Amino acid sequence: MNDHETATLMQTEDLPYITGDLDGVGGEIKVEPAHFVVEEIPLYEASGEGQHVYVRLTKENWTTRAVEDELARIFELRDVDIGCAGRKDKHARTTQTFSLNLPNVDEGEVARRIRERLPVEVDWIRRHRNKIKAGHLLGNRFRIVVLRPDPNAVPQAQAVVQALRQRGLPNYYGPQRFGREGDNAERGREILRTGRGPRKRWLRRLLLRAYQSALFNTWLVARIQRGWFQRVLTGDVAKKRDTGGLFEVEDVESAQPRFERDDITYTGPIYGSRMWWAKGEPGELEREILAQAEVTEEMLDRAHLSGSRRRARLVLDDLEVAPHPDGFLLTFSLPKGSYATTVLREIMKA
Repeated sequence: MNDHETATLMQTEDLPYITGDLDGVGGEIKVEPAHFVVEEIPLYEASGEGQHVYVRLTKENWTTRAVEDELARIFELRDVDIGCAGRKDKHARTTQTFSLNLPNVDEGEVARRIRERLPVEVDWIRRHRNKIKAGHLLGNRFRIVVLRPDPNAVPQAQAVVQALRQRGLPNYYGPQRFGREGDNAERGREILRTGRGPRKRWLRRLLLRAYQSALFNTWLVARIQRGWFQRVLTGDVAKKRDTGGLFEVEDVESAQPRFERDDITYTGPIYGSRMWWAKGEPGELEREILAQAEVTEEMLDRAHLSGSRRRARLVLDDLEVAPHPDGFLLTFSLPKGSYATTVLREIMKA
């Protein structure tokens, strides 16, 4: 694979569809925030006791970062005293929980101050013992209105939905991962190979993670092209759905029925110096992708990228499509770190 081919696979619009044999319906999303509704699924419930106040907010046209900044000003808190599980889109109606380190402020007073200063809905407030950290959620629920699709959109969308339920969905990283200009992965690759890049640590980290994401997408495309998407292989590093535990697949005959029930799925490489490599044919593919990118484990180590594993295939049990006066409505849930745009691109193909 040459540099041009690597760059092409980094562009999410060029990733292959798993329902490429079915027509898309076109249409538009995010015409207004209420047409794109996202709600966090919490990892655990607040206990009612502790020094941290959990605030469940619903907002429109505000980034998560902007809400954090305003909460810090309202309560005179440091950044480290405020927590949330993940970033949410600005141009959407989003519901998420923030934690505030406020051991001596009454919950009613917290609600009053927020309502006075922020144009948000305060859904509830409860106390808990620990701060919310990144990733402290199970996933997100979505309600998305697709406007002005093709005339026969509902039955066409239902056909794609049925195919996705049967085949599963590739857990690609979405375009948000690669920046407004779509070049974050290329910039991360340059940092990895030359050591040169922006001085700001957070920006370097963001760009390097974008490149890790692009390599994952490249690997997943190769797996699909080899006909390995809907089965597990000897040597795969699989993940249990109920516990999240990882294990190496040794007996395919017993693992495949568990895979088909979505009790387990294989994972893909988030390349790093301490990543758990697959073995056998899956391991050979992982190493082939890294070699084609002309990246070594030494480069990953120098960049302080330890690596991890990512679920590669999603089963969308609750994906539903329903008519809407101006198009149709999609409802579904995704595990944390997965992208609604990956679902939408299969249905819209636009």
